[in-house]
Amino acid sequence: MSFLDDVRLISEELDQYYRESASGDPRVVHQLPMHEIVKKLDLKAHLEEGALGGSALAEFIRRYLSLTVRLHHPGSLAHQVAAPHPAAALATLVEGFTNNPMAIYEMGPAAASIEVFVVDWLLSKVGWTGGSGAGGVLTHGGSLANLTALVAARSHFDSATWTKGCPGDLALIASADCHYSVARAAGIMGIGEKNVYSWTGTPSGDALSEEIGKAIGHARGDGKRPFALVANACSTATGVYDPLRAIAGICREHGLWLHVDGAHGASALLSLKHRWRLDGVELADSLTWDAHKLMRTSGLCTALLVRDAKTLDTAFHQDASYLFHSKQQPGFDSLHRTVECTKAALGLRLFVVLAALGERGLAGYVDRQFDLTLQAYELFRNVPGLECPVEPQCNILCFRAPGDDAVQLRVRDKLLADGDFHLSTAVVGDRRYLRIVVTSPETKLSDLRRLAFRALELAETDKA
Repeated sequence: MSFLDDVRLISEELDQYYRESASGDPRVVHQLPMHEIVKKLDLKAHLEEGALGGSALAEFIRRYLSLTVRLHHPGSLAHQVAAPHPAAALATLVEGFTNNPMAIYEMGPAAASIEVFVVDWLLSKVGWTGGSGAGGVLTHGGSLANLTALVAARSHFDSATWTKGCPGDLALIASADCHYSVARAAGIMGIGEKNVYSWTGTPSGDALSEEIGKAIGHARGDGKRPFALVANACSTATGVYDPLRAIAGICREHGLWLHVDGAHGASALLSLKHRWRLDGVELADSLTWDAHKLMRTSGLCTALLVRDAKTLDTAFHQDASYLFHSKQQPGFDSLHRTVECTKAALGLRLFVVLAALGERGLAGYVDRQFDLTLQAYELFRNVPGLECPVEPQCNILCFRAPGDDAVQLRVRDKLLADGDFHLSTAVVGDRRYLRIVVTSPETKLSDLRRLAFRALELAETDKA
């Protein structure tokens, strides 16, 4: 069997897998003990025999697919992971076969060129342009992008930290609902998790200024120097957007770098209907934006965008004679902007999806998922016994069935055991809620109606 034959066999398996998943007939998630999965896939035998190809490869892939989480399934509602467009899979195949690491231009000129093009396109959606001095880079995930942004912010605030080490008086300001990667970045950077000062809730107007002012005052009262503030666009738990324009004014008043974690919600910028959620984002210093959440792109593909490219260019200092030296080349090295040296052709994944759907098609997808989630909210809150803590602002919806926190977890476990729905939970305030992320383009309101009444039925049975 040739490479082409194997690709044809695998593509047939993937096509069947997609059709089955989209139909909603098989289980959305199939969780077996790890040792059973190893046995079902016959990993030891394949390792010993080698030469996996042809019909044996097709059978292996068939078994593997039967054990995956089916993201294209109408009941796939658990996590912020794209149901990828088929074009993204094709790009990933090309990327994997050519294997052109592209943080150094000479190692992947086509990949590097597409990345620059894609970054410029994303900048334009923010309201920035490369000609105005803005810039960016693609990274492997939002956590890494958040870390890189905060390293840039720290270097901009105190350039000596790179050589002398992080002083013990630096602090970050962040929403209490910020992603855990912010606290993780503080730990990695030597700032310390305890030096992340937060404000709670989603106040507006004078109340917002007061709450953030208290967090800043607390930090300074502890002898700390806050250098950056992280705002959500949107929060991971509930999908609520922070008021960016107001926060930008507060940051300007206090001399803070504003980083917007838009890993999930920045894709609203594609929509004429919903982009107002990020009003004021152009006033930020940096923005994280994941394509592998709401842009139908295979993971990982995250953009870190900055209003002033020089701040990113000076974030890191490197010395590697085989890479950093004067050389004639017609392209751009992005290595000085990233933690990574070897980096996949991330721009290709996003570009082929964008080119397959067009800007209008991708915007239509975002509109559909946001609007469907709002329809689900209206449905859920009118079902006696169900409650929703907040009106959804994107494609994330939290709801609670009758009973205490333990009941919510048991309801989720039973739903997963049924196999029709895969959903998560989140704590909002001090109560646990069931949580859905409406990402699959196959999900319909009828599916969400069925989920609502099944969750209610399970909760009532649990009480009985």
